[in-house]
Amino acid sequence: MKSVYFDNAATTPLREEVIHAISEVMRTNFGNPSSSHSFGRSSKALVEKSRKAIAQSLNVSAGEIIFTSGGTEADNLVLNSAVKDLSVTHIITTKIEHHAVLHTIQKLQKEYSITISYVDIKPSGQIDYSHLERLLQKNAKALVSLMHINNEIGSVLDIKQVANMCKLNNALFHSDAVQSIGHYNMDLQEIKVDFVAAAAHKFHGPKGVGFAFIRKNSGLLKPLIVGGEQERGLRAGTESVHNIVGMEKALLMANDNLEKEAQYIKELKSYFIDTMKAAIPNVTFNGSSNDFDKSTYTLVNVCLPIDPKKAAMLLFQLDLKGIACSKGSACQSGSSQKSHVLSEILSNEDLEKPSIRFSFSIFNTKEEVDYVVNVLKAFAQ
Repeated sequence: MKSVYFDNAATTPLREEVIHAISEVMRTNFGNPSSSHSFGRSSKALVEKSRKAIAQSLNVSAGEIIFTSGGTEADNLVLNSAVKDLSVTHIITTKIEHHAVLHTIQKLQKEYSITISYVDIKPSGQIDYSHLERLLQKNAKALVSLMHINNEIGSVLDIKQVANMCKLNNALFHSDAVQSIGHYNMDLQEIKVDFVAAAAHKFHGPKGVGFAFIRKNSGLLKPLIVGGEQERGLRAGTESVHNIVGMEKALLMANDNLEKEAQYIKELKSYFIDTMKAAIPNVTFNGSSNDFDKSTYTLVNVCLPIDPKKAAMLLFQLDLKGIACSKGSACQSGSSQKSHVLSEILSNEDLEKPSIRFSFSIFNTKEEVDYVVNVLKAFAQ
C-alpha cells in the first residue's frame, strides 16, 4: 500500500541531521544541566549555545528565550502570567485561535472575571482590523492574543501591523507562532510583539520541546511550573538537552534553506489546487487557503462536494489508502464536534460537507498529490 503523509500542520518528520544531533547528545551529554560538575557543565553549555542560536535567528537576546515543552505550554505560561502578574483585565482574541489559547483564556475568565473580546472574522478567515482597533480603544489593561498563521485554514495575520496597533494603544501582544516559526523569516526587532510561542515539531524538529519569546521589559512574569530555578526561574524542571539541541538544529536548517524549500512547497500547493480543480470541478477551498497572498504556503483546506452520509467515512477510507490528512487540529482528534474555526466562516450548508486539511513539507512530491487527488476523485463520484 502506498503511504502519503499530508498532515504536516499536525507534526513534521524529523530531518536526518536532527536525528543525528539528538542521538549524539544522548550518547555523550547525559549530565543534568543544573549539576555543578563537568558532566552538568557540558550539558549546560549545549543548552545555552542552543538558546543563543535560536535567539540570533529571531534577532533577539538569549535571555528572552525560555525553553518549554512546546507551544501549548508557552501559550499557557504567557496568558496565565499576564492576568495573574501583569494585571491584564481585558484579553482581545478571536474565536478561531488554537484551543491552547481559547481554553486558557476561558479558564482565566472563570477564575479572575476578566473581560474577553472577540475580533470579528471575515469569510476569508482574515481578522477585521478596524474592529480590532475599536476594541483596543477600550479603557482597560489589555492583552491581544492572535495567532500568526491559523493552523486549520492557513490565514496569515499581519503581525507587524497588529504589533504596531498594540503599541499605539498601550496593549501587550501575544502571538501563537507555532505554524510560522521555521517557515517564515521572523525579525522580532522589526515586529514589536511582546510574547511568541513556538514548537519544534512543526519545523522538522523533535516533539516535546518548544520555546516562549518574552520580550525584555514587557513585565515580570512568574512561572507556570514551579519546583526549580531553571530557565531564569520561569520554567522549573530539568531541561531536555537532546531535544533542545535538536530544536536548534531543525530551526537553523529551516532558516538556512527557507527560500528554496518555501518555493518548492509553494509549487506543490499550487499543483495540488490546480489538480483538485481539474479532477473535482465543484471543489471549494475554505477561507482563503487557496490564495497565496492571504494564506500560508504550507496548507490548504478543501471542502468537497460529497454527500454528508458518504462523507462520514472519508477520513477512514483515506487512511485505508495510506493517506494521512486531517479535519483540523490534531489536538481535537476524536472530538465529534465540528471545527470551531470552520464554524466561524462557513454556512450551515457547507459545514455539512466534508472539509479536509492537507498540509505539505519538503518531503512531499507531485506524484503523491496525483495519488491523493485520484483517490478523492474516485470517492467523490
